[in-house]
Amino acid sequence: MNDTVPLWTPSREFIEKSPMYAFMQRCNEAFGLSLQDYAGLHAWSIAEREHFWSTLWDFCGVRGERGERVLADGDLMLKARFFPDARLNFAENLLRNSGEGDALIFRGEDKVQDRWSWNRLHETVSKLQQAYRALGIGEGDRIAAMMPNMPETIACMLAAASIGAIWSSCSPDFGDQGVLDRFGQIGPKLFIACDAYWYNGKLQDVSAKVATVAANLQAPSMIVHYAGNADAVAAAVTDARTFDAMIAPYQAKPVEFAQLPFAHPLYILFSSGTTGVPKCIVHSAGGTLLQHLKEHRLHCGIEPGDKLFYFTTCGWMMWNWLASGLAAGATLCLFDGSPFAPDGNVLFDYAEAEKFAVFGTSAKYIDAVRKSGLTPRSSHDLSSLRLMTSTGSPLSPEGFTFVYEGIKEDIQLASISGGTDIVSCFVLGNPLQPVWRGEIQGAGLGLAVDVWNDDAKPVRQEKGELVCTKAFPSMPVGFWNDADGAKYRAAYFERFDNIWCHGDFAEWTEHGGLVIHGRSDATLNPGGVRIGTAEIYNQVEQMEEVAEALCIGQDWDDDVRVVLFVRLAPGVTLSEDLAKAIKNRIRTGASPRHVPAKIIAVADIPRTKSGKIVELAVREVVHGRPVKNKEALANPEALELFAGLAELNV
Repeated sequence: MNDTVPLWTPSREFIEKSPMYAFMQRCNEAFGLSLQDYAGLHAWSIAEREHFWSTLWDFCGVRGERGERVLADGDLMLKARFFPDARLNFAENLLRNSGEGDALIFRGEDKVQDRWSWNRLHETVSKLQQAYRALGIGEGDRIAAMMPNMPETIACMLAAASIGAIWSSCSPDFGDQGVLDRFGQIGPKLFIACDAYWYNGKLQDVSAKVATVAANLQAPSMIVHYAGNADAVAAAVTDARTFDAMIAPYQAKPVEFAQLPFAHPLYILFSSGTTGVPKCIVHSAGGTLLQHLKEHRLHCGIEPGDKLFYFTTCGWMMWNWLASGLAAGATLCLFDGSPFAPDGNVLFDYAEAEKFAVFGTSAKYIDAVRKSGLTPRSSHDLSSLRLMTSTGSPLSPEGFTFVYEGIKEDIQLASISGGTDIVSCFVLGNPLQPVWRGEIQGAGLGLAVDVWNDDAKPVRQEKGELVCTKAFPSMPVGFWNDADGAKYRAAYFERFDNIWCHGDFAEWTEHGGLVIHGRSDATLNPGGVRIGTAEIYNQVEQMEEVAEALCIGQDWDDDVRVVLFVRLAPGVTLSEDLAKAIKNRIRTGASPRHVPAKIIAVADIPRTKSGKIVELAVREVVHGRPVKNKEALANPEALELFAGLAELNV
């Protein structure tokens, strides 16, 4: 593979048609600038944050009163306030369209299909808004939903935002304790759940789970029909009604939008919670809206009417990100279930049928498609597809190559990274620059992203901590139940004074792009040298014999040794020859320091509901320490495979 040339370079026509180019020209005209490229635009957006964010507000046509001030206490991370005089409503900005055109398209595997027009969405939100108010729900009250990624979920969220209630969601595959670990902390006034759901072609019954959660939350419940019997589930739960019964008394009328401060709480999102009870991260309406508009309109180039798809559940922040696509006028393409049911073509069938402009997914999914032998490029018409985004974990260089060789040759591939903490991206793609193999294109506009060493000095082409040195609108309002802000400060601001430290181990490239080497708390330190786990995965997971890998540092002999666990392909055993081949691949592809001291085959690897492997939880098990919140895992039983391994005692 020739890494001296980009995988993709935007044509002049592609650049000049992009909303980002139009935005750059507007900035040039408004402020007498001569910005020509992304590097210049990004530097200006950091140097002149007030001009940048206020111009973005106008460019994206944000509905609301902007107020006089753009930024107060801008030099103080923990006190900075964007648009402190503004009044707006998040839902009003997402419901700006009307008519019979598609707002939402839905597929539940191959079992269910639905389409919602903008008018149907408005009407449903109106009825839900009236139902919420009849329950006494108002500004600042919480609504918690355990729901599939389906149109009703979007409508329920928009109705909450319209009256200033705070929305929180998870997916129905969470165990009851996992749901209660989250929603039990925030005291919701309404619990919303589905009657059943489909996964991998099988009906999943949730009736007992819904009853348990509802009883513990002691809040009224609303049961949405999807795959089961909503009437029966509602009848078995105290103080529950079906979705249809809840909205039946009301006639649709224009939705009323409460005008609220920019920093008014919109969402409570939860950390993965694999080493303790999940943190409740509170995000603002204004910060979420403005940051998502920037990412959708400028970085993703979304135009009104574009079809926007992200493969996500309602327990991952990418669902919140996807929902905001309505504010850019996009049609949201929703999917719930397994991306391999009935087979690995299901999402590409969907992309072809609905003509996706943007296809968002996880790095793990791209790797799974590659290993399945599918080549959508030759089997599907993906001519409408302009952008593919990947997140959840670092996309390997081989994953980049596969997208161009196996999915589409002429496409912008954007590896993106940020997180639940900022409900958005620190680093992502942009339409003005080339795509280089294995690299994220760059930092987001308005975000002073950098990589620092342990001495708080910026470094180039050297690994360090991903930081953001200036305040930005989508910083959390705070954490729930953290009155003095101690948990919030500890999470991001203890490492460097007045600097957001994100917890990613990262490196700038010679092209000005970025590589994420893994989470800082999962980095390995053999001999005191920090190594990112992603560097090892990039080598091992390209081997046909290895389906998946997980790496930890084991405390050993007053040092740390690297231990690699591998889930092998069907029919493969970990022979001495294979172990040698794995070590050789790592030694030549990464470095001798990356070579594991131990390689151990396991039947399964634990991961979160959103598909992220949990290195920290495995590290705790290996060291005989308890894992506090197994409910956060999709497959908690897999942790038992790592306990008491004799190989780790020698």
